[in-house]
Amino acid sequence: MYTPISQWAEDDRPREKFLLKGKTALSDAELLAILLGSGSRNESAVQLAQRILAHSQNNLNTLGKQTITQLMEFRGIGEAKAITVAAALELGRRRRMEEVKDKVKITSSKTVFDIMQPLIGELAHEEFWVLYLNNSNKIIHKAVLSKGGITGTVVDIRLIFKSALENQATSLILSHNHPSGKLQASEADLAITQRLKIAGQHLDILVLDHVIITETGYLSFADEGIL
Repeated sequence: MYTPISQWAEDDRPREKFLLKGKTALSDAELLAILLGSGSRNESAVQLAQRILAHSQNNLNTLGKQTITQLMEFRGIGEAKAITVAAALELGRRRRMEEVKDKVKITSSKTVFDIMQPLIGELAHEEFWVLYLNNSNKIIHKAVLSKGGITGTVVDIRLIFKSALENQATSLILSHNHPSGKLQASEADLAITQRLKIAGQHLDILVLDHVIITETGYLSFADEGIL
């Protein structure tokens, strides 16, 4: 039975609970309800939030991919509420990017994943990036080399090493995403990696790794011994 939030016990109301118990005490639905501000005549903000989350399998990353138009398809969500939700989720994504800014030195494939996942892990199309490193394995430049459809991208080897020379990089790490979620290197992935590795040897620029990124995981060519 529908009961307005105003009639709930104070400890159970999302805003009051946030103040009394702290942000970590709230569920995803309760936090989302605070953003929504209100529900509808027959549904509280928390119930509306629960319905929205359930549609995204209770996964905030999945919810973050929803467009304004898709969010507005939920009864009780107008343009203003949809923009508020989308803006909050985008801030969360940017915060994750800020958190890895201090990890400028590549110490493992996991470091590459932490840097690249917020950039390409949730995209619906493939992007191919290169991390350019100095002698200390610190990132001095990173750039997207190509964007393509879900089936692949086109990589220009000359542009990669032109940029490496311009940035005085001594090594580089390749990275691209698999929107399909498959953590498996294709024949094309293996072929372009070998071509870049051989080209780099002639210029004394090492290809240290190629890391495939998905929304929740990664595959490192170096870790797998297929570099």
